[in-house]
Amino acid sequence: MMDSPFQSVLAARALLGECPVWAGDEGVLYWVDIEAPSLNRFDPSSGKNSVYPMPENIGCFGRREQGGFIAGLRSGLWLLDKQARPIECLARPVADTSISRFNDGRVDPWGRFWAGTIHEPRDAPLASLYRVGTDLGYERLAGEVLVSNGVAFSPDRRWAYHSDTPNHVIYRYPLKPETGEILGPREVFHRFPFGNGRPDGAAVDSEGYYWSALFEGGRVVRLSAEGEIVAEYPVPARCPTMCAFGGDDLKTLYVTSARHGRPAEELEAYPQSGNIFAMRVDVPGCPEPLFAG
Repeated sequence: MMDSPFQSVLAARALLGECPVWAGDEGVLYWVDIEAPSLNRFDPSSGKNSVYPMPENIGCFGRREQGGFIAGLRSGLWLLDKQARPIECLARPVADTSISRFNDGRVDPWGRFWAGTIHEPRDAPLASLYRVGTDLGYERLAGEVLVSNGVAFSPDRRWAYHSDTPNHVIYRYPLKPETGEILGPREVFHRFPFGNGRPDGAAVDSEGYYWSALFEGGRVVRLSAEGEIVAEYPVPARCPTMCAFGGDDLKTLYVTSARHGRPAEELEAYPQSGNIFAMRVDVPGCPEPLFAG
């Protein structure tokens, strides 16, 4: 295993750690373990991690302006209270939740929640990307993907990013900066070669660079606004899952990881798999918006 600039900051040993979200007002990192399942609150200053068990798989969430959360669960899109207890189902767009569930997502700069699904058999492009508006209504934005991932937004509000992990591709959609309206069809932002990691969750820094965690690639890559890889950082886990900028200056890059279903030899080589890692970066990230619905 290569030396890594990332250090383990929480020995979570998560089955499938995902969706890290920095809460600047609280100075903590929220994250989920999809398979546990749970929503978690990690305080880096004390090292304490508080666990909120969930009744079903939780793929993603966003913090809500009026308190609590919005989340993508296996059964649908839900509002959660401050203790992460489901209180209202907003939509159940997944037809067969035995083989599909919500996966990656985040709140956009206009206070809306984007969340995509995963088609678990991965034998047909049946996953979709949805958006919940501030009126709590929802719409389907895109389909024709196997596993929806990597939702992020450029700081100038002109681009929305979205990856299809098994197909090793990151797309982007042009947006109207004032409203977030999608102005045209998706275009390929970057396509990775097969066999060296595939794009999972992501975050965008304040210079507009897209940071992608490469599942089964053991690294995080930084891509320019033109889609070129400008830097790569090895992670002490074969399967990093998603990035988030945090810390008082937003210059700490946190990365979640997975150990669920991984081969024994991999876990022996990467014993910290499932932990949360962090490294310091030169360019800060962007504050995470709150869901305005």
